[in-house]
Amino acid sequence: MMPLTVYLISAFLLPVAAFVVFRVLCRRDYQRRGRLGPFSAFLELLIWALYIGFPYIYNPPDWPSFWALDAHSSVLRVIGFVCITVGLALAFITMFWFGLRRAFGLQVNELIQAGPYRLTRNPQIVGGALLVIGSSVQWPSWYALGWAILYGAIAHMMILTEEEHLLDVYGEEYERYCERVPRYLRFPLNS
Repeated sequence: MMPLTVYLISAFLLPVAAFVVFRVLCRRDYQRRGRLGPFSAFLELLIWALYIGFPYIYNPPDWPSFWALDAHSSVLRVIGFVCITVGLALAFITMFWFGLRRAFGLQVNELIQAGPYRLTRNPQIVGGALLVIGSSVQWPSWYALGWAILYGAIAHMMILTEEEHLLDVYGEEYERYCERVPRYLRFPLNS
């Protein structure tokens, strides 16, 4: 099968699978249990693992290491490297600060509004987006653009499910939080 065909089929099937996991199975767990069960958390992790592995469908085997700078594209490589580094740091530091059980939806205690959650309701997703954007800048292609778009679609499905759950659990407190803090980032045009 041609690489483009595999890419297109995968690019279709991955968000369909993400929809089933996030918008159907995880949503049902949140409604029934008030949190994710181990199987739903595993499926969430599997969707993200498949997403992370997605570039292996189209990456050429001779790609240079992301820290290798070429003279003709050193500015893009530096921008990409900075985005990757900041994205990784933001996503993982936030995840560990927040707590792994809460980060994976296995435990719900209180509505966290401190730390990075004062700036965005989804700092891990923003960090992941920086990582994906940085990778796409490092190795630009139409395939990489598709990978970035997939990230947005998959992450947004997960966030919509989590927001429904948080609204059910915290009600007005969560509504007030949503009014103060943007879902992703606040830009000067929408502040």
